[in-house]
Amino acid sequence: MNISNPEQRTLHALARGGRIEVQKDESRRPIEVDCITREGWRLLDCDIDIFKKLRSKRLIASEQGGPYRITRKGLTAVRPQLDNRA
Repeated sequence: MNISNPEQRTLHALARGGRIEVQKDESRRPIEVDCITREGWRLLDCDIDIFKKLRSKRLIASEQGGPYRITRKGLTAVRPQLDNRA
């Protein structure tokens, strides 16, 4: 599957325990997206366009109205990256 670099960074953050929180308007359409890492930092690469691409490819999903998390398909699509933590 062809996945861009910003999509890869977002999926990698989600695979490590992050989440995507979506603010919606009155008609329940997403208007703002925040990708929060497991450490509590906000990932700036994740915007509404990246969110829509990941959701259309079914790499992320929401359960019972909660934040979006990575799916099993998303875990297989993400390429491994080195962790820069010491």
